[in-house]
Amino acid sequence: MLDSNSFLGNAKLAAPGRFPRAPAVFSWANRPRALHRQAPVATLPQLLKSTFGYSTFRPLQREICEASLAGRDVFALLPTGGGKSLCFQLPALARPGLTVVVSPLIALMKDQVDALQASGVAATFLNSTLGEKEARSRLAGLHRGEFKLLYAAPERLMLDGWVENLKAWNVTAIAIDEAHCVSEWGHDFRPEYRQLSKLRAALPGVPVMALTATATERVRTDIITHLRLKEPEIFVASFNRPNLTYRVIPKDQPQKQIIDFIRKREHESGIIYCASRAAAERVADFLAGRGFSARAYHAGLTPTERANNQENFLRDDTRIICATIAFGMGINKPNVRWVIHHDLPKNIEGYYQETGRAGRDGLPGDCLLLFSTGDIAKQTHFLDEITNAQEQQIARAQLRQIVHYAESAGCRRAELLEYFAEKFPLDNCGACDNCLEPRETYDGTLVAQKFLSCIYRIMQNSRFSVGMNHIIEVLTGAETEKIQRWGHDRLTTYGIGRELSRPAWAAVGRELMRLGFVAVAASEFATLELTEAGREFLRTRASVTLTKPLDLPKAKRVVRREGDIACDEILFERLRTLRKQLADERHVPAYIVFGDNTLRAMARYYPETLNAMEGIPGLGEKKRAEFGEIFATAIADYLRTNSRQSFD
Repeated sequence: MLDSNSFLGNAKLAAPGRFPRAPAVFSWANRPRALHRQAPVATLPQLLKSTFGYSTFRPLQREICEASLAGRDVFALLPTGGGKSLCFQLPALARPGLTVVVSPLIALMKDQVDALQASGVAATFLNSTLGEKEARSRLAGLHRGEFKLLYAAPERLMLDGWVENLKAWNVTAIAIDEAHCVSEWGHDFRPEYRQLSKLRAALPGVPVMALTATATERVRTDIITHLRLKEPEIFVASFNRPNLTYRVIPKDQPQKQIIDFIRKREHESGIIYCASRAAAERVADFLAGRGFSARAYHAGLTPTERANNQENFLRDDTRIICATIAFGMGINKPNVRWVIHHDLPKNIEGYYQETGRAGRDGLPGDCLLLFSTGDIAKQTHFLDEITNAQEQQIARAQLRQIVHYAESAGCRRAELLEYFAEKFPLDNCGACDNCLEPRETYDGTLVAQKFLSCIYRIMQNSRFSVGMNHIIEVLTGAETEKIQRWGHDRLTTYGIGRELSRPAWAAVGRELMRLGFVAVAASEFATLELTEAGREFLRTRASVTLTKPLDLPKAKRVVRREGDIACDEILFERLRTLRKQLADERHVPAYIVFGDNTLRAMARYYPETLNAMEGIPGLGEKKRAEFGEIFATAIADYLRTNSRQSFD
């Protein structure tokens, strides 16, 4: 039986000695057997099966649960869709007392509590959405010990009197979700997260678990330090999302490109990320005007509008959300099948996080980035307005990295993993545009010599370096005030590149940077300098092969995608309709009833009785008792007028 928990690839072993106090670091493939003997793990597989309906753990989940149950502090870095929540939910069920979960978003709290309650888990949340009567009722329940998990925002835990509450409620574990928010170097820093270190002083004997889906080594160290984790066991899973396909195409009539993309996916949920509120509104209005179920989401909407649009998306009443980056963190919607970036993201970390919202259920997801050199100019303009020199320098470096990714001819998956210091073991991932349709190359020796020689001549003549734009202006023979003032119109390289457009020269320059011939100077200004490799290239008159710029997409090669569950698509649609009806009756999102992977397994194996449902992933005891008979009857009814299909 296919189990959706198996989709994540092998975890990687992080190099030891990178973190304070030399904590132990574990991987899926190299887990130590000693830990298995120490932790009280007998009930974990049983709880996983009976509560959540899965028979196997995803990579590192069991090890993290065991370390937590052994009373150790834990740092866990698992990719989006890697099953972070279960790492603190299972231990909460296996140990006595209350587990407090720190969560940054109100929507995430309600979402996870609804899902837990649907699986028969005693969980609750406390936040500003509750009325006074409901809040008092939940507080009373906490004092009576009725709950196993409590979700709360960091600000609430710092309120007067809350330390006394936590001590009275027999808190036996603390889980801090989205822990990258504690670091100024993270992509979503939140000052209130810094206050969470006070919990260590208030509850010194309570183990703390910090979890995140994306963090560079610097951010990981920040998290461990600021949360005062004590000799934590550190778990770093692979960042690879094998079920996602990555594509980058030139932005050309983007509205038409989006329409062409989503017409092939009309019944699937997706997110379109835009750089501005105006763009999000414009794209949403355009799609809605053409009959698509689309709404906008951004910080300019009222809280009520944002909440309604998000709720409609979670419940599948709205198929498409057109959003700024304000949307998505912690949104637990597993059946998002695609993500489009209408504009260039600010950095790779944010791009990885946003694309990671597709395919959280392990089924295939498509990620499309519309790339335009005009977007680079817009982003650069925004960066020029940053007044702090260090912040501006960091932002420029991040922009160069995401442009490098967009223009690269190499494997997209390998590029993403390399950013997180992970090496992809294959030469071809088979699931990105560059691997499926390799770009054409050409002899770039002459243009490379011209570009590098121009940098050399400017430095030789003026004793200072200049930026990309000025180099291109010299190559194309522009008559600017700076060129004339500095005498660069008298250089031998002035005007020798008139055969190429300015955007074409910019693409050449960026590729020479990727090849290591050119570097950005470590100064306040983003000036370009020759590297030793660049000087050697000019000295030896070597040849170099360059990649042709991105072109409009060709016909796609059809491949079987990682995580795909072949099934009876007509039956699958009928089961989705039934799921939606049941979810609406209960006023919850559809995936609270069942995820797409569960429905696709049903539509593959045709269980016509409750007993035949055994082994269907995502079918825990409570859900089987509540919904099993309903779906089995629907499948039996379908088979009265339709024949079974067989799948290889």
